[in-house]
Amino acid sequence: MHRLAWTVPALALALLAALPAAARELGADDIRERIAGKRIYLAVPLGGEFPLYYRRDGRVDGSGESVGLGRFFKPTDSGRWWIDGNRLCQRWQTWYDGRPMCFQLISLGQNRLRWNQDNGDTGMARIGD
Repeated sequence: MHRLAWTVPALALALLAALPAAARELGADDIRERIAGKRIYLAVPLGGEFPLYYRRDGRVDGSGESVGLGRFFKPTDSGRWWIDGNRLCQRWQTWYDGRPMCFQLISLGQNRLRWNQDNGDTGMARIGD
């Protein structure tokens, strides 16, 4: 019986450790570590991914060519990104008329994010290399 008293809690802890990490908001340091120098792939509602490259020097490059956005607007653009509090912000040269926009980022595991834009839009993203 004494052995069972130790086995059950140990088994419960092992099962909890195997579960995916809970969703958590990324802070400024987490954003810098997970985003700088990486390509972030935004999930597109009708399928596909929209890649954005967040350079370590504060520049960001985007291309909508792979998802056919050239029909609607300039398919590529570049701009600047920065961190304001616990939000990732960016401003494109031409996209969104050059207006700045900021996002809360929620970690959904090692390489997945949910983003909440300051205008209420939300979406999913994958972190690449």
